[in-house]
Amino acid sequence: MTPARRLAAEALGTGFLVGTVVGSGIMAETLTGDGALALLANTLPTGAILVVLITCLGPISGAHFNPAVTLAFRLRGAIATPRALAYGAAQIGGGILGALIAHAMFKQPLWQISTTARTGPAQWLAEVVATFGLVTVIFAGLRHRAEAVPWLVGLYITAAYWFTASTSFANPAVAIARSLSDTFSGIRPVDTPGFILAQILGAGLAVLLARWLVAPDPPR
Repeated sequence: MTPARRLAAEALGTGFLVGTVVGSGIMAETLTGDGALALLANTLPTGAILVVLITCLGPISGAHFNPAVTLAFRLRGAIATPRALAYGAAQIGGGILGALIAHAMFKQPLWQISTTARTGPAQWLAEVVATFGLVTVIFAGLRHRAEAVPWLVGLYITAAYWFTASTSFANPAVAIARSLSDTFSGIRPVDTPGFILAQILGAGLAVLLARWLVAPDPPR
């Protein structure tokens, strides 16, 4: 695939991912005042769209849609630095566009600044765990059942929405985009750097584990 197609796939995929997160959050908040039901309504579309996007766009770009995942592949030596940087820029740009389009679809102001506080050691630990688990699932899936990776990632994020205190952002591009949405899924810009650092740490720890856990067995 040409570089332009790869970058377009990363931007498009991240845009649809963020659009789904933000849009389903707005829809959930509009339709119900029950917090648990709203979170469930936000969770299921996110997991579903990941299966679709990874299946459809994976053959083009690898379907990272996440700077933390791209960083993990760079640390593993599977992607060159220039492409990794270009992927990150495409993912962030696509994510922001996805949030803007979600706002437009629901007749909300396009540009917003989130006021939802998400900070503190428990939230940061949750993001370390969420991103560590996501990257580990990806590498283990690629090693043992590559064809199942879309479902593995979609199901993991569906579960992680509920077992992590942060509802599993696990994605710096998504965190940045959600800081520009003062809706159900938002995060204050001042809280975003803490999430991003935690996500990078989680991805790095997963890379270290994967070097041992999912390495090919030595020849006998």
